[in-house]
Amino acid sequence: MTGIAWCIVMQPVSAEIREPGAEGAVGDRLLETDIPYLSEIEPPLTTVEAWATELAQSTTIQIVGVQLNETETGIEIIFNTTDGQLAIPTPSVVGNALIADIPNAVLSLPEGDDFQSADPAPGITLVTVSSLSNERVRVAITGSEAPPIADISTEPQNLILTISAGEPSETQRAGIEDGFDNDAIQIVVTAERAEENIQDVPISVTALTQEDIEDADITSLPEIAANTPNFSVFSGAGQDRSFSNYSVRGLGNVNFFSSDTVGFYVDDVPIDTTLGTAFLNLNLIDLERIEVLRGPQNTLYGRNTQAGAVNIITRQPSNNFESNSIIDYGRFDDLNIRTSISGPVVKDRLFARLSGSFASRDGYLENTFLDSDVDEQSGWTGRAQLLWTPSDDWNISFNASVDDYNDGAVPFVLLDQPDPFETERDFDGFNNLNTNTQSLRVAYSNPDLRVTSITARRFARTDQNSDGDGTVLDLFQVPLQIDSTVWTQELRLQSPDNDGPLEWLAGGYFEARDAENIDDGLIFGEDAFNIFGVPPGTDVSNGDVETTIFGIFGQVSYQPIEPLTLTAGLRYENTNATLESLERTFTPQGGDAITTFSASDVEQTSNAVLPRFVAQYRFNPNIMAYGSVSRGFKPAGVNPRANSDVTLTFEEERSWNFELGVRSSWLNNRLAANVTVFHNPISDFQVVTFDGFSGLPLEIENADARTTGFELEVRATPLEGLDLIAGFGLADARFTDFPDSDGGESVDGNRIPFAPEFTYNLAAQYRSPIGLLGRLELQGLGTTFFDENNTLSQGSFALVNARLGYEFENYGIYLFANNIFDVEYLTFISPPIGGNSLALFGTPATYGVQLKASF
Repeated sequence: MTGIAWCIVMQPVSAEIREPGAEGAVGDRLLETDIPYLSEIEPPLTTVEAWATELAQSTTIQIVGVQLNETETGIEIIFNTTDGQLAIPTPSVVGNALIADIPNAVLSLPEGDDFQSADPAPGITLVTVSSLSNERVRVAITGSEAPPIADISTEPQNLILTISAGEPSETQRAGIEDGFDNDAIQIVVTAERAEENIQDVPISVTALTQEDIEDADITSLPEIAANTPNFSVFSGAGQDRSFSNYSVRGLGNVNFFSSDTVGFYVDDVPIDTTLGTAFLNLNLIDLERIEVLRGPQNTLYGRNTQAGAVNIITRQPSNNFESNSIIDYGRFDDLNIRTSISGPVVKDRLFARLSGSFASRDGYLENTFLDSDVDEQSGWTGRAQLLWTPSDDWNISFNASVDDYNDGAVPFVLLDQPDPFETERDFDGFNNLNTNTQSLRVAYSNPDLRVTSITARRFARTDQNSDGDGTVLDLFQVPLQIDSTVWTQELRLQSPDNDGPLEWLAGGYFEARDAENIDDGLIFGEDAFNIFGVPPGTDVSNGDVETTIFGIFGQVSYQPIEPLTLTAGLRYENTNATLESLERTFTPQGGDAITTFSASDVEQTSNAVLPRFVAQYRFNPNIMAYGSVSRGFKPAGVNPRANSDVTLTFEEERSWNFELGVRSSWLNNRLAANVTVFHNPISDFQVVTFDGFSGLPLEIENADARTTGFELEVRATPLEGLDLIAGFGLADARFTDFPDSDGGESVDGNRIPFAPEFTYNLAAQYRSPIGLLGRLELQGLGTTFFDENNTLSQGSFALVNARLGYEFENYGIYLFANNIFDVEYLTFISPPIGGNSLALFGTPATYGVQLKASF
């Protein structure tokens, strides 16, 4: 692993250090250096007039001489001017090169248009100085083993860079690798398909850096949600992989038949969850960054998403050898092993990374009738990545991953039983989940154009069965098998990454999805006839749905004046869903199958034009405000579980999203505070209704609804080593026009299911200079309803997590405890089935030890 120390002499100046690659191909790296204490901080510019005055004073300065002198530790580079003082350069890192751009400057050297010196000192192989087209001078210093270390000092009409070869400190190394320095708050995201400081992005976005991910030990989607305002994931204890619902700003996936409300991406590859929520809770390993975007994402992303997008970016292959390993062991014999190794195959050209994990644990739910665990887990994940950079303009990567899990069944219990983690049932069940994904990403970048192509294939299979009644009676089981194969192709063309007033992006997206619903239904046992009058046998459906999506999208941003940016985007999308075949059969025990309903070649086509408008105004370098209007859309679809012609299809859903936001940073980036308010009216909101007997999803009805609320996020570094992170989200999500289909009773004004009144997260962490780490987290949800009638609910609750560790050299040892006070809380309640509701409870108190090693 390599890094850079960038020290500013004579005046406190923050510097951004970034390793861009091709849109983050080798990872975004950010380091804020030489940050003063609070008492030393000068007040920021707070008016447009003051800011404009400062901008007006920035004039182009000629560099008339470049001197290079050898020193005891390296070299000294002196830039001479005749007409003013040069500005402090902006540094970045590419491979082993330190890049420093001097703004408002041009080269006027008597010996030529640029300056170059090869092997000027041990550990430094090349120094070049050249002019760029936008009145910048670029200094590039290449180290033999690692990026050099630089000190900057200024004199009248001189700028001096003192360069030496060497390794950074452990603190600096962590800051560079994690993209988040311990002393300041600046985070780079690619939310708008270009690298930007998060404070400059006119979207409500939560970004978790590599350091955030490692310190909070985030390895799953529910853990991402717990650190994000207005994002919730509801699954069984221990991030159960067989049954999950999610909600972003009150909009979720309580819809087993339609497109996802939220787009989930791993390294630009969409993770399809249609027809199977089991695919949500895969183990996430070796992560570099996570971005959660709230609101419609239609004009920049391949797949249209109405409520938001979750971008998960894994660590990319490196040009230097590195390895990382983590081992956890805790309560319930919970074992988790994660490891990765990376390095060059051909130095500076071809790089590889391998990562994987294995995890197993006992079940949280004990079946006292069979003396067994219902929901034990065991499985592994593997990923291989190749990165090829044949030239500076090209970046080509191939990724392949596999997931293979053999888990117990969904841990449903009867709602009224005394102990939520004990059950008596005659059948435990199982859940086997397998996926494999391959993707090819080709990126080309030159000063005039950037082109990105992403081709991906993903196969996923879930095969599960569970005791549907949750009792010792042999009433019914609930089998399900889903096979899903998705091919996607995305192509983007966009303007070069520069500071010009005009930026644009245009792209296209194609998706072909084949999802087979196999043996989905009920297996009635011997006791079913006595209780329900149903003879033993199987009542299942087999459906095959093919979906094609074609979309074209584009966005243009323009700065008519320096503080103001105007953005307009548009997307056209065509979605075709075809129910190729559907057959519902009842097979009595020992008899022949009887077809109860069948259909074929049922087609639904949707077309949508989705605009987006944004006005963004920067009042000063520290405060930005924006307003946006965007259109949301979910296509019409077909129902592979239909039992009549009436329930075969459902209509499209449309929405508007009105949003206002303020992004602010204070105290020289030691404090960042962002607030967003939104209003989201929805027409023909797709609502799934459930079969009153089995509790399984039956059909989709349409209603009108709206969500209104806000998000607040704060990050602060009040003292060196102390980080405070807080988030709060309020979402008032309600039906506005929805007559109950069962009895005509209106539920207008009721809250939308799985939409918590509010969410909050708070983390306080201290990392001492001697290696001690302490972290305390508070995470909570407001009242959540699980049905449209608002009769089934979970009240407000809060969870407390803690982490204590010691870090030294390349190792770390930690003690952790989650849900310390063993709070019992519900994540799901089914409609009554035979007079009883089934329920899912969240994870009980867990604790253990973790070991880390990195080289």
